[in-house]
Amino acid sequence: MPETRRALVRRLAVGQAEGRAPSMTGAVVRGGRVAWTGARDSAAMGAVGGADVQYRIGSITKTFVAVLVMRLREEGLLTLDDRLGVHLPDSPDPDVTVAQLLSHSSGLAAEAQGPWWERTSGTLRQAPGDLFGEDPRRLPVGRRFHYSNPGYALLGLLIEQKRGGQSWGEVLRREVLEPLGMSRTTLQPQAPHAEGWAVHPWADVLLPEPAEDTGLMGPAGQLWSTVEDLGRWVAFLAHGDDRVLGAAPLAEMRRPAVPPEGAEWDAGFGLGLQLVRRNGRVLFGHTGSMPGFLASLWIDAAEDVAGIALANCTSGPAISTIAADLTGIVARREPRIPEPWRPLSGPLDEELLALTGPWYWGAHPYVLRLCADRGLELSLMSGPGGRASRFRAEPDGTWTGLDGYFAGETLSAVRDEGDGSVSHLDLGTFVFTRGPYAPAGPVPGGVDAEGWRGR
Repeated sequence: MPETRRALVRRLAVGQAEGRAPSMTGAVVRGGRVAWTGARDSAAMGAVGGADVQYRIGSITKTFVAVLVMRLREEGLLTLDDRLGVHLPDSPDPDVTVAQLLSHSSGLAAEAQGPWWERTSGTLRQAPGDLFGEDPRRLPVGRRFHYSNPGYALLGLLIEQKRGGQSWGEVLRREVLEPLGMSRTTLQPQAPHAEGWAVHPWADVLLPEPAEDTGLMGPAGQLWSTVEDLGRWVAFLAHGDDRVLGAAPLAEMRRPAVPPEGAEWDAGFGLGLQLVRRNGRVLFGHTGSMPGFLASLWIDAAEDVAGIALANCTSGPAISTIAADLTGIVARREPRIPEPWRPLSGPLDEELLALTGPWYWGAHPYVLRLCADRGLELSLMSGPGGRASRFRAEPDGTWTGLDGYFAGETLSAVRDEGDGSVSHLDLGTFVFTRGPYAPAGPVPGGVDAEGWRGR
């Protein structure tokens, strides 16, 4: 709609003007496709904006590294609970786990030792021991969120070790960027690209920023990209692509992996993905910054819309808010139209269909529904809430909980030894019967012989 497009243009223009950015470019992705792009450019001192212009994206790089690690997990080459020393014996801290590095709960130092790594040559740190001092820990391992840039450098080394010594950048290009058509995402800038600037806080003057090759620290923030390429990236993060990583592990990545701090949390962290609450919506994505550049992308999974914002200045624009606002403008003005209802595909399993309908945990009424791929969904009959979960079908005839209270728990249909009919459901020792406290049902503790009664 023209009104929506004007609102997006205005938000980008206000962000560039108030933030005093030499240039700013943005995009909105809807339904897996780039639906809008825009740019504001001061046309001063080499500043340039556009959908195909590269900007440095800083820590958004970490989302790419996390996807590579999850690919290794899916291939069975590691588990998220593996201690790093199992794969990298020379690690400065062999006891931290892969999941803790991904979620920034390892307790490792926030920054690499030595001079400011973002503005100095990567040749200063050529081995894992160059990343940390004598004590790499700052907090107890696994206790709380503590952002660690060198922690992602260790993940880059892990990727290289599991890929036979190939550089993480080459692995990224071959396994992720090429399949997704992201030809404008690179380790080094390729024309056309924006120049990085610092803007004086008290005067409208500029200072060029260096664009160093950060070497071993590259997995923490080396990449350059465009809003067009990042549009493909957020579409992938939202929907998955079996050539790279499926929807299920991507959904796992955006679940909180560390307890958020504060009673009314507005930010959290999953496995390589940041989580924020904005105006009642939960978004996932990442922010990034390097000298001369700011970047942000946020995805609203419920509305299937994402916002991207890039600027070529060290500070000034509220880049995270701008990207989130681009998302919110579309979500408010053009709410998502639901996909049409469609019946399940494939032949109908009558025995599975017979499991659906009302079930009772004690006196609590639940309903079991049949979903795609022989999946099941359990919810309270009276409405939302309760111990609801979705379940994935397993080859052995059981189901595994995907979310909610029963995540990871096993659901089984228990059959009568006599006639083979289903007598009850067993869900992590919870017994569900066809009637509330059914007298003949195998209810733990038994059911009063006189049954239900009035006063």
